[in-house]
Amino acid sequence: MIQAAKSPAKPSSAKPLAANALAWDDFRLIKAIADKRALPAAAAALGVNHSTVFRRLGQIEEALGVRLFERHRSGYVATPAGEEMVQLASRVDDDINAFALKLAGQEITPAGELRVATNDTLVVDLLTPLFAQFLGECPEIRLDILIGNRAANLSKRDADVAIRATDNPPETLIGRKPARIVWALYGRAVDFPDTERPPVEALWQRSWVSLGEEFAAMNAYRYVALHVAPERVAYKLNTVLGLAEAVEAGIGIGFLPCFIGDTRPGLTRLAPPDPALAADLWLLTHPDMRHTPRVRLFLDFMAAELARLKPLMEGDRPIGGGLPE
Repeated sequence: MIQAAKSPAKPSSAKPLAANALAWDDFRLIKAIADKRALPAAAAALGVNHSTVFRRLGQIEEALGVRLFERHRSGYVATPAGEEMVQLASRVDDDINAFALKLAGQEITPAGELRVATNDTLVVDLLTPLFAQFLGECPEIRLDILIGNRAANLSKRDADVAIRATDNPPETLIGRKPARIVWALYGRAVDFPDTERPPVEALWQRSWVSLGEEFAAMNAYRYVALHVAPERVAYKLNTVLGLAEAVEAGIGIGFLPCFIGDTRPGLTRLAPPDPALAADLWLLTHPDMRHTPRVRLFLDFMAAELARLKPLMEGDRPIGGGLPE
């Protein structure tokens, strides 16, 4: 006797979910699956085992009586019911973050951990001595420095403060602009012993170093791409941090921030600073955090110290000069 093939099991709708049966962790789990589109990645994001996510998803779907995801070749795709649950989870997540920000803004004393997002170049060549001075003056505060070129989400407390070079800071943040970071063209001093510098046009046929395509939005990258033939660009980097070392090593000439190039005796300016390559240096925070004592203290300190270094950052210091005493 031939039996009809059984259809895939569907979540039962015979047992409707009790109003208090869902926990916030269930919403987080569903949102993680929707964001990552794969159970192993969702499990890693949540810090649990793959089997836990698989088992709990089945329990939630069975309790709700609806399927929350369809599995495709591209991964897990939320059904309409799943999308509604994800949207609710996102709203609750935003509300929780907003509440945490407001509570953090009610701190009384400047103490605790302060998370600061910035990039490697600023940390290595400019900020670390200032951070050390701040910690010496404010021993109750601890700094957690987050390095990266991607903008941190201050609304979700990825960081309390961001220090960035940009002419377009996010409109959702507030901040201070203590200086402008200016760039100039540099070469190895031994390769250019004469005090008179040739026009930049005469240098386009030399070997160059440049930022990589990841920095295509930066004016320094666009200048080189526009004026220098690709075969003349001998060396590219995906960080500003190594540009000065490459120029000092004799690989080629290239644009550098003046606060880096002017503090290295082995380098020499080949042209005056170019205002078109400059960008504002911003100290940014979320509006709900601006009155937090540790944030306000840090912003006040950094704004004052960076303003003192303004001549260095804006290329007004003599070549070879070090940091101000």
